[in-house]
Amino acid sequence: MAVEDVPDTGLHVDIEAPTAARDGVVQLASIRALPRLTATFDLTRRGAGVQVSGQVNAVVGQTCVVSLEPMETALDEPIDVTFSPSVEAVSTDVDEPPEPLVDGVVDLGAIATEFLLLAIDPYPRKEGVQFAAPQTEDGGPHPFDALETLKKRLGGGKP
Repeated sequence: MAVEDVPDTGLHVDIEAPTAARDGVVQLASIRALPRLTATFDLTRRGAGVQVSGQVNAVVGQTCVVSLEPMETALDEPIDVTFSPSVEAVSTDVDEPPEPLVDGVVDLGAIATEFLLLAIDPYPRKEGVQFAAPQTEDGGPHPFDALETLKKRLGGGKP
C-alpha cells in the first residue's frame, strides 16, 4: 500500500491470506499447516512515513516436540511498527527506530507474515505433555556410559 494513499484521518485495512499465500508460509516456516491467517491494520500518517498497528490472527498446525502428535495453536500477535523514508534522521533515544520506507510503499502482507513467523513457537508442546526420560533396566547399560568412559579417557573424569 502506498503511503500517499493513506488519508490524513488514517486507514483501516483487513486482509485474509488466500490458500496459495498460506501454503507459501507453511513451507517458509516449516510448519504442518496454516488453516487460517488474517490481519487487521490501522495505518496513520507520520509526516512522510506511516505508523502501522494492528493484529495478526492465525491457526498454526505443528507437531508436538514431545509426543510427536499433531497440534494446532491459535496465535494473536500485536503489530506496532513505524516506517520512515529517512531512518538516519530519527533520534537515537527512541525505543525502536523506524523501519525504512522503500519507494513509499508498505507491504501489509509481508508485515503480517513477519509478525506471524516471530510468534510461532519453534518448540511447540501440547498442553499437559511432559517429557519422561527413558527407563533403563536394572543392571543394564546406562545410556550415557559411553560418554562417561570417553570423559575419563580424555582426563575429564573424577579420580
